[in-house]
Amino acid sequence: MYPGTHAETSPDKPAVIRPTTGEIVTYRQLTDNSTRMANHLRGLGLAVGDTVAIVTDNDLRVFDVYWAAIRSGMYVTVVNNHLTAPEVNYILDDCDAKVLFAAANVAPAVALSHEIDALSSPDRRIAWGGPIDGFLDYADVLAQASDAPLADQPRGTDMLYSSGTTGRPKGIKPTLPGTEITESLDLISQVFGPVYGFGADTVYLSPAPVYHAAPLRYCAMVNTLGGTVVLMDRFEPEAALDLIQRYRVTHSQWVPTMFVRMLKLPAEVRASYDVSSLRVAIHAAAPCPAEVKKAMIEWWGPIVNEYYAATEAAGVTLISAAEALERPGSVGRGALGVIHVCGDDGLDLPAGEVGTVYFEREAMPFQYHNDPAKTAAAQHPHHDNWATTGDLGYLDDDGYLYLTDRKAFMIISGGVNIYPQEAENVLINHPAVYDVAVIGLPDDDLGEVAAGFVQLVDGVEPSDALAEELAAFTRAELAAFKAPRSISFIDELPRTPTGKLVKGDLRKQVLGL
Repeated sequence: MYPGTHAETSPDKPAVIRPTTGEIVTYRQLTDNSTRMANHLRGLGLAVGDTVAIVTDNDLRVFDVYWAAIRSGMYVTVVNNHLTAPEVNYILDDCDAKVLFAAANVAPAVALSHEIDALSSPDRRIAWGGPIDGFLDYADVLAQASDAPLADQPRGTDMLYSSGTTGRPKGIKPTLPGTEITESLDLISQVFGPVYGFGADTVYLSPAPVYHAAPLRYCAMVNTLGGTVVLMDRFEPEAALDLIQRYRVTHSQWVPTMFVRMLKLPAEVRASYDVSSLRVAIHAAAPCPAEVKKAMIEWWGPIVNEYYAATEAAGVTLISAAEALERPGSVGRGALGVIHVCGDDGLDLPAGEVGTVYFEREAMPFQYHNDPAKTAAAQHPHHDNWATTGDLGYLDDDGYLYLTDRKAFMIISGGVNIYPQEAENVLINHPAVYDVAVIGLPDDDLGEVAAGFVQLVDGVEPSDALAEELAAFTRAELAAFKAPRSISFIDELPRTPTGKLVKGDLRKQVLGL
């Protein structure tokens, strides 16, 4: 299945809705537009294995281009539109983009794109939503393109870039499937479609940016299976609840910070919205504090499901609401790949011991584009089909995985390993805390010490007494050595629009680097 299938059976059904503007793209329109754009790309000389890049906000036209490339055996790279022009150019050059599509309202991000040799010709740069100097108009290109059916449709895939929270973004390049789009489903539809009951009756709320892997891939899965995507421009807590009620949303996907922000709404506001249509609420991207998940289950019922995965698709774990209540803090058991937790020597550790999390697959499922050293670093030292994304965790006796933190965020204080996530998971439950981060700061005596940075909820004023209250709140739940040595207040923590905390930026800000 793919959108063309549903254009034949349900041509007028909405494939994607953008509530902010009221725009709707039907399956007939999505299929026609992506056919025309595929013909345009082929007319430019693009072939199987070439890369099409997109820099945009959450605009419906991204799906025209996405499906044009996927139906042509090409790679699709959707770029973070919040990056600067030099940062965008780095990705455009690294992914070897042959054509660039951009939204007019993110024009500054693509201001230098003409400097990329492969994009230097104006017919390789196309803009929608208004003019961008040096770009062709998307509507004109679409209108002039052939609507002739595609004789062949080799399945393409995405080539996305890591969020770069600990360094330069890395291009994650999977192997092309090597099949016609009509012959097989993509991996996401194969794995998550049956597990979570996605299908033609799905109404899927997507509150995150489409340049992030999970929103893009899940929206594509909904298109594949014939459901309807409700695409938010950006996440806002009360607006999300309103859309669930208005569109009778059945499926949704969140990151833990979104849960936290919905839970921080006044009780009467939360109670005023009908969320009974929800069948499945999925969360991923970062570990969810156990108390936050418990509160969401109490509010929404036993429909809150978690998966642990990464853009690299090294492996997947799943955990249901019932399992999460029985095993607080776990991200579940392996659903794709066999989990191994290994020490620095590469050997498997016994249950309960923290080490690097690897997934064993039949073969290495990805490579970092143009960076064989990073690809090698993601492989197990003794098994080239075991891959890691650098997370630390442990397994219990029944094979359930618990994440402790990313290796890059671990604090070593006086020779003791401290996992900041533990303290963050406690502090976020304090009623005065809106957001929190714990990082390691240099210390002459201990090498590093843990320091907490707190963004307070509106109406709460910072004070020394509150800082001590928060420190005591943490020490009541955790051993003293795991608690931050200091609590500082900050106006806003640096997070990506997908909710990931950029601890490197916070550390630079604190240290004045």
